[in-house]
Amino acid sequence: MSEKKENTHRIKLIIQIPCFNEEETLPIVLGELPRELPGVDIVEWLVIDDGSTDRTVEVARAHGVDHIVSHPQNKGLATAFTTGLKASLKNGADIIVNTDADNQYKSSYIKDLIQPILDNKAEFVVGARPINKIEGFSRIKKILQRLGSWTVRMASGTDIPDAPSGFRAISRNAAQKLNIFSGYTYTLETIIQAGKKGIAMSWVPVETNEELRPSRLLSSIPSYIFHSMCTIIRIFIVYRPFRFFASIGVVFSTLGTGLLLRFLYFYFTGNGSGHVQSVVIAGILLGIGFHTILIAFVADLISVNRRLLEQIRASIQ
Repeated sequence: MSEKKENTHRIKLIIQIPCFNEEETLPIVLGELPRELPGVDIVEWLVIDDGSTDRTVEVARAHGVDHIVSHPQNKGLATAFTTGLKASLKNGADIIVNTDADNQYKSSYIKDLIQPILDNKAEFVVGARPINKIEGFSRIKKILQRLGSWTVRMASGTDIPDAPSGFRAISRNAAQKLNIFSGYTYTLETIIQAGKKGIAMSWVPVETNEELRPSRLLSSIPSYIFHSMCTIIRIFIVYRPFRFFASIGVVFSTLGTGLLLRFLYFYFTGNGSGHVQSVVIAGILLGIGFHTILIAFVADLISVNRRLLEQIRASIQ
C-alpha cells in the first residue's frame, strides 16, 4: 500500500525595494516590513541598489536585508524593478511584493495585497491609493494619475483604479511572463501586459504614509507631464498598434475625402477652376492616410510576432 506524498513546498515571499540613494528613508521602510505573514512560510527582503552613491547598501546590510543586487550605475526605476523580479525568481520566490524606498506605502497592507494570490483568485494585485485624499499630490498630478489609469484600463481591459501605484504583489507564474520595455516607469506597462496575457488581476485599497521626500519621477511638473504623455502614447503604440495607426490614418483619409468632395461639388456646379488647391491637399491627405493604415497592418503583424516571442521565452524559463 503506497503512501501519498505530502506537499512539503514552503511558500516564499520576497519583498523587493528598488533604491537609489535611500540611506535616510530605507531604515524607516525596513523597520516597518514584516518578517512573518499569514499563509506564507518564508519572508525575505531584497534591495535593488540602482547605482547609489550614498550608504544605501551599508544600511540595507545593517538592517538584515537577505538579498542585495547592485547596478554599477543608475539605470532607472523600470530597470531596477525588472532586476528585482529576476533576482526574486532566482531566489525561489513564490510571491513577489514590490514597494517603494520612500516609505510611501504602509507595509501593514502587504497581508491584504498577497491574500488574493494565496486564495488563488489573482496572480497580480495592485494596491490602489486614495488619490484624491493624498495631500502631497498636486492637482495636475492627480489628473495625470487618473488619465494614466483610464488609459491602462482601455488598453488592458482591466479595472485597476490606480495603475501608477508601485505597491503590488505578483505571483511567480505572472512574474515570469512580464517583460518591461519602458525606461521611465514599469507601472502602466506591466498592468497592460498582464491584461493582454490573460493574467488574473485584482486590486485592494491601501493607505499611504506622509511624504518623506519629493518623488524622483516628478522632477518638475512639465517633465512629469511630458514623460507621462510619452508613456501613455507609447503604450497605445506598443499594445494597440493597429488601433493607434489606423485611427490616425482614418482621420487623414476623412479630411482628404472631405476636401475632394468639396472640389467635386464646386466642379459640378461650374466653379471648380478656383478650387484646384483642394484636390492637391486632398491627394496629400489621402496618401498619408493610406500609408498610415498600411503601417497599422504592419505594426499589428510585428505585435503578433512579439507576443509569440514572449510565449517562447516564458515556455523555456
